Amino acid sequence: MHVDPRALIRDFNAKGIGGKRPSSSAFIWDGEWDQSRGDLRRGSRYRFISDLDEHRDDLSQTERFRQYRSRLESGYPWSSYQQGILLDTEEKIMAYLRTYLGFLDDMATRGFNAELGKDDLGVAVTRDGRLLKINRGLHRLAMAQRLGLASIPVVVRAVHRDWWERVVEGERGETALARVAEALQHTTPETRPGERDPGEDLGPIEWPAPRHPDPCADGLS
Repeated sequence: MHVDPRALIRDFNAKGIGGKRPSSSAFIWDGEWDQSRGDLRRGSRYRFISDLDEHRDDLSQTERFRQYRSRLESGYPWSSYQQGILLDTEEKIMAYLRTYLGFLDDMATRGFNAELGKDDLGVAVTRDGRLLKINRGLHRLAMAQRLGLASIPVVVRAVHRDWWERVVEGERGETALARVAEALQHTTPETRPGERDPGEDLGPIEWPAPRHPDPCADGLS
């Protein structure tokens, strides 16, 4: 599916339901998970990308640089085993930040390329037939939001059982899947807070003016 990234502002936040997460191996999810929503406009990834963009001429002024430098000075430099990164010098910190800024500028020029990330941008369908962001790809979503791209591709990873049963109406097999596929064409991102949100709803933010990709750039996706 394709959605407006600036509409995809709510994600599943397990804190509101005691930290319990539905099984990632299941497609049909039970429970109150869809009532516990975070606000990605206030999330760490969007703040990080926006900070880089606003301080692109001097990344040492970013909050993330100060955090990494503080850890370096305390003798505990930030590291990521998964990424194979150890930020044990200021030069490495700056190079790391410039990498993310480079990803942002590439997306601004070429558009969203789904093949560049390790994982698809996953979403789940709530009981009301709305989309919540789940799992990986939050940095890429934040970049698309910052740039104001018209749409990005997302993959439906799970659906609420109440929505599934209402859509399939007792059908099974290929007939049930066909009904779900048709119903998905009418789903839109959830923008409202949930009844069990772990944090206070702080309302909208002011998005920067959209930056449209160059239609002549190679690799537009």
